[in-house]
Amino acid sequence: MKSERQGIRELSEKHGKLETLMHYVSPEALREEHRRQPKGKAVGIDGETKEGYEANLEGNIASLHARMRSFSYRPQPVRRAYIPKGNGKLRPLGIPAYEDRLVQGCMARILNEVYEPRFLGCSYGFREGRSAHDALREVNQILMTKRVNYVLDCDIEGFFDNVDHGWMMRFLANDISDRSFLRYVSRFLKAGVMEEGKRAESDRGTPQGGLISPVLANVYLHYALDLWAVKYAFPKLKGEAHLVRYADDFVVMFQHEREARAFYEALKLRMARFGLKLAEDKTRILPFGRWKGAKETFDFLGFTHFNARTRTGKYTVGHRVAKKKMKQKKENIKKWIKENRTMPLASMLRALNVKLVGTFRYYGISGMFGQVLRIYKYAKCTAYKWLNRRSQRRSFSYSAFLRTWEHYVADPKVYTDIWGWKGETKSLA
Repeated sequence: MKSERQGIRELSEKHGKLETLMHYVSPEALREEHRRQPKGKAVGIDGETKEGYEANLEGNIASLHARMRSFSYRPQPVRRAYIPKGNGKLRPLGIPAYEDRLVQGCMARILNEVYEPRFLGCSYGFREGRSAHDALREVNQILMTKRVNYVLDCDIEGFFDNVDHGWMMRFLANDISDRSFLRYVSRFLKAGVMEEGKRAESDRGTPQGGLISPVLANVYLHYALDLWAVKYAFPKLKGEAHLVRYADDFVVMFQHEREARAFYEALKLRMARFGLKLAEDKTRILPFGRWKGAKETFDFLGFTHFNARTRTGKYTVGHRVAKKKMKQKKENIKKWIKENRTMPLASMLRALNVKLVGTFRYYGISGMFGQVLRIYKYAKCTAYKWLNRRSQRRSFSYSAFLRTWEHYVADPKVYTDIWGWKGETKSLA
């Protein structure tokens, strides 16, 4: 399977348009995608689970592949669900039917191989071998080493809900000439949403919760933003300009303020052409860099970035957990501990440790030890408080709690160096 996908990438590097992609959605590929599906996932409107589908796996795969070949297969609407956001609001989530997950997974892998050689280096989200930490490292290096004085901090309003289907299919058709493949992409885009027993048609947006949505989003912004900015807009500027994008979250860094403002005005028109809109209350141009020394800050990928000085007085870019994210993390920790405090102590602390390590792996970057230590201390104090409320009598002393805590919960540390060394698990000790 891996060699087949590698073959797609090699073809994409040689040819402007690719044909006969649909045959890669084979029974073998569908079975492999089934094996990748995690157990215990929420079910779509079909009510099908991985375990249930596996009871007659060969028959189900054969039937699905036959329906795809005859074009009688049609994706089902996604089931609408809501999850809480950090600001008290609810984020809509789409849960696809099980067979739709398999087909979307196969098609997403094909699209990734087609577009990986075509995407630009400024794009980091949902790409193999690229992570949010890589995007942060790039922003840090640009601010530290390039002639940057201004940052355009951008936010696209409801991007995933406003992708224009017509433009999406035109972008794909620019690189893919397999009509069958494009036909199924179009069907997924139009599958709709099922909420409270009612189906809502989809005339805009990408399949919510779908495995194919991330790569489609990258294709859309590759054409709507990346190529336009890097190949057309930036070469016309007298000063330096740099773009770093992770999915629909991006920043643009400039040498000259007037060029930043001109680009911003052009960007609004560019987004409008493709059915998108910048959230003007969240989009701004701010002075930032070693020659500005401003107290302005901007948020990117959950981090607040600010001008700072090292102990020897040299310029550096400082980082901390964004205020909204820090509040959300603490609320989530408190909520989880309250809800799970009646678990056996060892099981509860092991599970909490997994959650904390996940948080530390993301926020534990260069210069952030103090920030992850804050989260660690908050979790420890909150756990002690609520574990002592499991009964009317005090459960145990703080010294006894500390011995148990230190046995099951790992100390915080810096996992990723964004100052130059690329890797993980770099302790401050």
